Amino acid sequence: MALAALVLAGCGTRVNRAPVEDRGTSTSTSASQPGMVVAPAAKPLPGAENAGKPGYYMVKPGDTLIRIGLENGQSWKDIARWNSLDNANLIEVGQVLRVVAPVATPAPSVAGDTGVVTRPVTSSAIAPATPASGAKPGGSAPAVAAAPAPSPAPATGGGEDDMAFIWPSSGSLVAGFDEARNKGYDIGGKAGDPVLASADGRVVYAGAGLRGYGNLVILKHNNTYLTAYAHNQTLLVKEDQTVRRGQKIAEMGSSDTDRVKLHFEIRRQGKPVDPSRYLPAR
Repeated sequence: MALAALVLAGCGTRVNRAPVEDRGTSTSTSASQPGMVVAPAAKPLPGAENAGKPGYYMVKPGDTLIRIGLENGQSWKDIARWNSLDNANLIEVGQVLRVVAPVATPAPSVAGDTGVVTRPVTSSAIAPATPASGAKPGGSAPAVAAAPAPSPAPATGGGEDDMAFIWPSSGSLVAGFDEARNKGYDIGGKAGDPVLASADGRVVYAGAGLRGYGNLVILKHNNTYLTAYAHNQTLLVKEDQTVRRGQKIAEMGSSDTDRVKLHFEIRRQGKPVDPSRYLPAR
């Protein structure tokens, strides 16, 4: 009887289990619904607070820093520097990047014996720097050729829209500008034909890291214009090199295309424009 009583007493005892918490997916609970699992908030991508603002660009699938630079009229190195990118090859879809130079800001005033001196600091005073990783997003170090004597440029009105462009090759035009299908001119020729800088400028890219362009040179002429020279067999300039109008910068080839040709683009503020509006008639 005593044993039976103990068994019955045990059956009547209620066992209180500890509550279960999913630590893998829950970080908080709702005050109105205690115990409700709440998914953790997604970590914001870098620059998300600038989405939609002028001068910023949201990274899309397939983008590279080189392409972003070309389409926004900037050097990929400048974009990397403005966004403090340690590795130019590591950008994320949805990340928001600054694609215009930061506005100049004044430095702190310094009191001297003769009064207060303020020295403004501008973005141009800061030398462009290669990202800390030292990695260029695609391509290899090009060969460098000695610059020939520059061709004199004709006088212009002095504004950035008064650029004097020349034809980058003497070959015949094999495909004209089409905003939807061909963002520039295709100029025919034979392998090894000289490719010339269409105007004075600075090399902001030289390599093969942009799909569809092969061995590519991009020149920045001012804050308005870039030119691009694609499908070369040999590159004769390096990044950050200054070149003059008419200087040989590459040799024509067929890299990343089906025939020997030069694909030439003029871009105004990053947008491709019809070269016929800028090149002399011939």
